[in-house]
Amino acid sequence: MPRYAMKIEYNGAPFAGWQRQDGLPTVQGAIENALAKLEPRAHTIAAAGRTDSGVHALAQVAHCDMERDWVPERLMGALNFHLKPQPVAILDLRPVADDWHARFSAHERRYVFRLLSRRAPATHDAGLVWQVGHELDLGLMQAGAAHLIGRHDFTTFRASQCQADSPIKTLDALRIEEMPTNGGREYRFYLRARSFLHNQVRSFVGTLERVGAGAMPPENVKTALEARDRAACGPVCPPQGLYLAGVGYADDPFAGGDPR
Repeated sequence: MPRYAMKIEYNGAPFAGWQRQDGLPTVQGAIENALAKLEPRAHTIAAAGRTDSGVHALAQVAHCDMERDWVPERLMGALNFHLKPQPVAILDLRPVADDWHARFSAHERRYVFRLLSRRAPATHDAGLVWQVGHELDLGLMQAGAAHLIGRHDFTTFRASQCQADSPIKTLDALRIEEMPTNGGREYRFYLRARSFLHNQVRSFVGTLERVGAGAMPPENVKTALEARDRAACGPVCPPQGLYLAGVGYADDPFAGGDPR
């Protein structure tokens, strides 16, 4: 069966996460339903990561197996047609080898978190950022973030229901940028690792926001990390500011540019 890799963008607000769930709207379910319009049967697709309810994607990657050979541009166009009006779009679609796997072939995941510091309510970015009404200190958050980079036991920053075999992960990068916005400041957190624990990014950002607000010193991030205790974590921030921004592969099927 021909296999195709898909690069997918979505707004996670109306979905109960990526993973298919009976009776609930999910991104996986939406795409599988669109595939069934093209080849009427049960479809099961696999993704590089399973985003939670309310989390968005700029470049999620998944693969599907079809019964017949499709011209990639036509398959992508047909899927986008059948996905309307849901906020899901196939940005790119490429044929891949039978043993290529969206999850197991990936060697890197990249996330972006958007945090808006502004007293006036967000309008254009409502549902797309986490908003706080107080000022934040970029330098303090960067100092706190430095303690998280590298290979650590991240028990403090994983959800209690996390199903990963081990809490030990390597965080390759955690960079924070500040930019002016209309009436406030936006802080963007860029994170990169081979894989992440459940709620790890939101736990990081929630803790670092407390540092930026002056509620805890940067060195307390190191103390919390070394405690290996979920109770030492700061508040887990809401999902709407989180985006799966990209997935890395040694043999990237999308490296050839736009198929059009």
